[in-house]
Amino acid sequence: MIPAPHNYAITTMSREEIDTAIDWAAIEGWNPGLHDADCFYAADPTGFFMGKIGDTPVAAMAAVRYGAHFGFAGLYIVKPEYRKKGYGIQIWNKGLDYLAERTIGLDGVVAQQDNYKKSGFRFAHRNMRFAGTSKTNQNLSPNIRILSVDNFSSVHEYDKNFFPADRENFLKKWIAQPGSFSFGFFMHEKLQGYGVIRACRSDYKIGPLNAETPAIAHEILIALTSKIPAGTAIYLDAPEPNTEAIDLAHKHGMQFSFETARMYAGEFPELPLQKIFSITSFELG
Repeated sequence: MIPAPHNYAITTMSREEIDTAIDWAAIEGWNPGLHDADCFYAADPTGFFMGKIGDTPVAAMAAVRYGAHFGFAGLYIVKPEYRKKGYGIQIWNKGLDYLAERTIGLDGVVAQQDNYKKSGFRFAHRNMRFAGTSKTNQNLSPNIRILSVDNFSSVHEYDKNFFPADRENFLKKWIAQPGSFSFGFFMHEKLQGYGVIRACRSDYKIGPLNAETPAIAHEILIALTSKIPAGTAIYLDAPEPNTEAIDLAHKHGMQFSFETARMYAGEFPELPLQKIFSITSFELG
């Protein structure tokens, strides 16, 4: 590896520079959401780093702090023409330093597991992406409600069961982003599950999808996909330990297409994986 030159500097991204990183993610084939940048920035405005040679951006990384004890690493990209020259490891170390003293999660390609292990990460489970197509004209459960500012407090409290730390600022943006649909399943005025489907550079992704039972997850999934034009490609990212989530994907005609390795540095968070039917995003957890 060639040492990075002396004029290589790492700075905190501006909001506009996050757009640049998202564009790089699209070029890599990650198919980011159309409004991911706004939501990501709301999670932690100082948790995104850009490596530059002079004024030229060459590397990016997200290292988002959630609460006081958890962080998530993602959006780790070096432009192809600048790889294997020392830029990546420097911004990687910068991001990990920013998340020091916290448990850190990431979703990485399986082939890179050994490299992440060198930084103290340990394998937790696979996240499996399933691809299918939307269907309209489906009957929706009367328990399904659109999520909005009026019931956000219920969503916020419920979400705390499924993520290692409070992510209120991110969640407010995520469920209300343009080009998305968010639904909750309420039983006797109590939220029993919720999901979001968002428009991406191409097609739509579902995430999160959290529910108390597979039957409730099924009803939410029907509601989400019913809002998308029939035949449109949709994607769902299920944690492999949740076999009911995999069964749900198959029930809706979805097929396995991709996987990541969920890994943690530090203590593994205690999450109810059997109630997580799709994670929120590979970039922010």
